[in-house]
Amino acid sequence: MKIKAENLYKIFDGKGQKEIEMLKSGKSKDDILEKTGATVGINNASFEVEEGEIFVIMGLSGSGKSTLLRTLNRLVEPTAGSVEIDNTNIMDLNKDQLREFRKEKFGMVFQNFALFPYRTVLENAEFGLEIQGMDKDKRREKAMTALKQVGLEGYEDQKPDQLSGGMQQRVGLARALAVDTDILLMDEPFSALDPLIKKDMQDKLLDLYEHIDKTIIFITHDLDEALKLGDRIAIMKDGEIVQVGNHEEILTNAENDYVAEFVQDVNRSRVLTAEDIMDKPEAVLYQQDGLRTALHKMRHNELGSIFVLGKNRRYRGIVTIEDVVESLNKDKENLTEIIKEVPIAQPEESVNDLFSKIADINTPLPVLDENKKLKGIIVKTHVVANLAAENV
Repeated sequence: MKIKAENLYKIFDGKGQKEIEMLKSGKSKDDILEKTGATVGINNASFEVEEGEIFVIMGLSGSGKSTLLRTLNRLVEPTAGSVEIDNTNIMDLNKDQLREFRKEKFGMVFQNFALFPYRTVLENAEFGLEIQGMDKDKRREKAMTALKQVGLEGYEDQKPDQLSGGMQQRVGLARALAVDTDILLMDEPFSALDPLIKKDMQDKLLDLYEHIDKTIIFITHDLDEALKLGDRIAIMKDGEIVQVGNHEEILTNAENDYVAEFVQDVNRSRVLTAEDIMDKPEAVLYQQDGLRTALHKMRHNELGSIFVLGKNRRYRGIVTIEDVVESLNKDKENLTEIIKEVPIAQPEESVNDLFSKIADINTPLPVLDENKKLKGIIVKTHVVANLAAENV
């Protein structure tokens, strides 16, 4: 579900167009507040969110990030600009059309959980479906499925005050998942949680993201959280979007001093992951290949070693050119006899974690997905280079 916002403005307690013209002429948010008493919530924000990505909007308190989120479904009415959801400009919808559009397209998860204290966990998870008018049996079934997704099966008869903060937020997430909308709007959902619970919820969201077909817009003031969760990040200041980019662009190519200050204390080696620095292998072997095929591929691609894949392209191990040549000299033909095991990496592992794995081996490090398939390879120089960048 693609989202496109263009030239969005939100002016509180003002005349609207007058303040927009002042912004266009170069006046600041503080100037406008002093001269007119109006508050600039959003200043000419434009961005696109691709279908199926996690797009993070971040900034300090008062930067306009939560206001911007709420303009996307017109919970906050923009003063000017447009928001298109799959080519539907929601600014053109009347009140009744907008209400139906929200029900169909948007789920929301809030910072303060927004649970009903006298309803059970299941009844809270059902609430959005109840509003939609779904019959009781069907909504109970969908709510139970959502509770299972967030790990709350068995807690459906509890009340919110019987749960920890993290579990309460899982109920809020289940409620949003149950209505099965295309877009999840998440407004600092984990900011009130203790650090360990917060990390658990971040991991849970990433795990869910792999199995649900949703576009997620996530608000945070925490750069580490943004880097962990976001495919791309928009940084806001005084109602403006001052930079949009992926992890590497935000960390290494700050477009202004504000962004540079924002990221200066981030430990890149902790934030960058195996997936960020891995390369595609230049060649691979298959289990049915012979030693002469292995030698040809390694010589042709100037490789000292090559990874072997088995049935369904599942990772088997690695062979070195020394072992291949030795086996051929002994008139051996069995490739499987010389396949070796080396440490493996997972896509989400940090550069720091990779160093201990790659330090004592002389071959690349394979990066495997959850199905043991080869996603990429990491050479030692990439890990060392990224660690060294911390001291530059």
